[in-house]
Amino acid sequence: MIGNTIGLAALALGWRRSIWTWPAQFLSGVILVGAYASAHLSGGVGKQLLVIGVALWGWRQWQRGRQQAQDGSIAVRFATWRERGVLLGGTALGTLAVGGLFVAVPELSWNPWPDAYIFVGTLAAMVAQARGLVEFWFAWLLVDIVGVPLAFSSGLAFSGLVYVIYLALVLWGMRDWWLRSRAHTPALEGAAA
Repeated sequence: MIGNTIGLAALALGWRRSIWTWPAQFLSGVILVGAYASAHLSGGVGKQLLVIGVALWGWRQWQRGRQQAQDGSIAVRFATWRERGVLLGGTALGTLAVGGLFVAVPELSWNPWPDAYIFVGTLAAMVAQARGLVEFWFAWLLVDIVGVPLAFSSGLAFSGLVYVIYLALVLWGMRDWWLRSRAHTPALEGAAA
């Protein structure tokens, strides 16, 4: 519960383009590693170790890009078509690879394909967030569409509730980043009219 609550705070901080989103994601990952390890859910431990690594990388990316916006916050933009293709292709291939691993090693996941999709989708969302891409929110939205029903159907009501709250934050954050990207750049490659 504590790890998921800190994860919610991390998402809210990401919405506000606060660099503190990354330490919050790191802390959430550390706590959730302990929770998953105590429940003998090695797939969950692996996912959180990945979250910890990406959180460290994202912190560094945002520290380097901190001065990109005129107000000193992190500049956000739409991805180029090439970046979108890389994100989509990487997510599809990653989901196939991780899903195959989960099928081959059943003790890693009790629901291999949705878990693989959420695992890789989380990574794609965090990478897009670290790059300041508006598409980060779309990636989270796609993760939530699978995560909410999966959590409730698996009997994980608190996780399902957290995903519902994530969904609301994702929609607000998506709108904010979308409008902010439009306000700061008149024409962006890859932005649909």
